[in-house]
Order: sequence, then structure tokens, then C-alpha cells
Amino acid sequence: MTNGGGADVKVDGRARTSIWLAADGRDVEIVDQVALPHRFVVARLATLEDAARAIRDMHVRGAPLIGVTAAYGLALALRDEADDARVEEACRTLVATRPTAVNLRWALERMRVKLAPLPPGERCDAAYAEALAISDEDVEQCRAMARHGLDHLRALAAEKGGEPLNVLTHCNAGWLAAVDWGTATAPIYAAHEAGLPVHVFVDETRPRNQGAALTAWELGQHGVPHTVVVDNVGGHLMQHGLVDCVIVGTDRTTATGDVCNKVGTYLKALAAWANGVPFYVAAPSSSIDFAISDGVAEIPIEQRGAEEVTHIAGLIEGEERMVRIRLTPPGSPVANYAFDVTPAALVTGGLITERGVVAASRGALAAAFPDRVL
Repeated sequence: MTNGGGADVKVDGRARTSIWLAADGRDVEIVDQVALPHRFVVARLATLEDAARAIRDMHVRGAPLIGVTAAYGLALALRDEADDARVEEACRTLVATRPTAVNLRWALERMRVKLAPLPPGERCDAAYAEALAISDEDVEQCRAMARHGLDHLRALAAEKGGEPLNVLTHCNAGWLAAVDWGTATAPIYAAHEAGLPVHVFVDETRPRNQGAALTAWELGQHGVPHTVVVDNVGGHLMQHGLVDCVIVGTDRTTATGDVCNKVGTYLKALAAWANGVPFYVAAPSSSIDFAISDGVAEIPIEQRGAEEVTHIAGLIEGEERMVRIRLTPPGSPVANYAFDVTPAALVTGGLITERGVVAASRGALAAAFPDRVL
């Protein structure tokens, strides 16, 4: 397989992935997510610095895609020099870009293990091969989560007598956050392809609006019915019986099932629990951190720049020109916590993994992933 094993999700009717090797087999190309939804731009990564900047500045984002990009970034770093010092320098540069998503550290550690026994002259080609393997495996994990999640969506839909199944999601855990299919969106795409009537409520997801800008764009491109809603409307929708389940992604899930995801996820989980709405988390094994147990105490929460809150970017209609607008009074202090932690007890539907839908508990995760338990 090459470049993620082939794409299933469409853009303008054409199957796409979020990252792939360029025609020269050495540079890496990505969908530049900063340009979406108004422009579809392909950006080229040729150096370690390009890859680190793409991750840090969120030209790529989403835990699985961050891990894949980091793996390719290490391969890019070894094109000219591949001794131990260069490997360690590249890993330090990449791991510093985003502190919360565990996939970043996981992918780099996997690359280290692969490269360590090899002589420097063999490491570059081996790094590209391993990065491609990580990319291919991500697609297969997402495809497996699609199958397992679809079984649950079918069961929920059976209770509705043919009415559309309403799913609420938060942030972007779609194919743009992975290589293909996505995590939280994978069962939704599978349902749509299977002819199951499904409709998605898409949280706008302030402050970067990844739901409104990215999830809505990719669902629309693939033809999945959806409605964009403001972040705070989720509880209202659930109170009125308009949401059948919630599916979100994860940037890091603990060995006990606590889930760290885009800030605002915790509030959705509380509302779902209060209204008896099943709350699912799509969690590939690459996003599960078996080294930690307490999500609130042990997961580092990234705090991003104030400008993400104080300003917003948008397109001036009719002029096709992007502008950046200030929202807050000059001088007002800003706190920009990028993630929050949802306790395992609130993950009432379960964790959708590539090995099945399991309870958010230490025992269930250990049983599903005995090869990962520390």
C-alpha cells in the first residue's frame, strides 16, 4: 500500500487523503487546513522545520495526523544526516510542537525503536518506510472503527423507525484529523455509505472553529447531511430529544478511560449524561496512553496564543478576500486552554477502538489491548 492505502472520503468527487508522499518520493504533501474551508491548498513539506511548523501552527492537526506528520518529519530530517545526534535533535524538535496529543510521542518513539539498530546509511529509507507504515495503519484503524461504530449506529437507528439518526460531534475528528475516514466521523461515513439515514449536528468549536470550518466542509464534500450549531446549543438539543448520540475524538485517553479532547467536550458529556444520551469516544490505540491513569492530574493541557480568542478570520463575500477581525476589547486578558478532560464515567456509550467498542475502564482497555498494557 502507498500513501495511507488509498482514500475513501471525497473532495469535489475525488478521493483524497490528508497527507501523502510527493511525486519525488521524498517530500511530503498535506492538505493545508489553515486555508479551509474557503480554499483547498496543498502545501509541501521538504524539511524537518517545515514539518514542525506545520504541526505547531496547525496546518495539520488532529491527534492521528499529528503522529503521522511527525513520523514523516523525522524521515525528512534524516535526508542529509542520520547519526544518533540528528535523530535525537529531530525528535526533540518535533515533540515540542504540541504537548497534549499522545500520538506525537507514540509515533516518534516507534520511529526511534525502528531506527536505533540500523547504521546511519540505512536510516533514511527505513524512516520513510516506517512513516508510511504508520500512515497505512492509521487508515486501517479508522476503517475498523467505522465498522464497529456502525453496528452501534444501526442499533440506535432501529429504534427510530426510519427517521434520520441525529449525531452530535465536537471539533474535527474527521479525515482531516487522521489520514482517511477519521475517528469520530468514521462510523458516520460508514452509515452514510450503507444508506442509513444520518444527520450530524456540528459544533462550531471555538476558538479555532474546527467544527464549522473543517467538519462541516468535509461532511458537505462527502454529501453527509449536517447542521452547524454554536457550541452552547448542545444541551438544548439534548433536552428536546434532538440528539440520539454524541461521538467525539480524543487527543489522549488514559489507561482508565478518562478522555482528553478539544475544550468543550466535557460540557457535552455532562449534558449527554443528564439527558440519557449515549456518549461515545472514537479512540484508536495510538491515542491511548497506558502510562497514566488520572486524566485531570496527569495530562498536560496545552494553552495556546491569545489571538485565537481575541481575533477571528473570515471571507468577505463577493470579494474572495480573507480578513482578520478583533472580537475583544484591546487589553482584556485571555486564557486559551485548548483541551479538557472528560472522566471515564461520562463515556456512557463506550470507546470506539479498532478492536471493538469497549467500556471506558481499565479492565476493558486492558482486555482489548493486552499487548499495550504496561
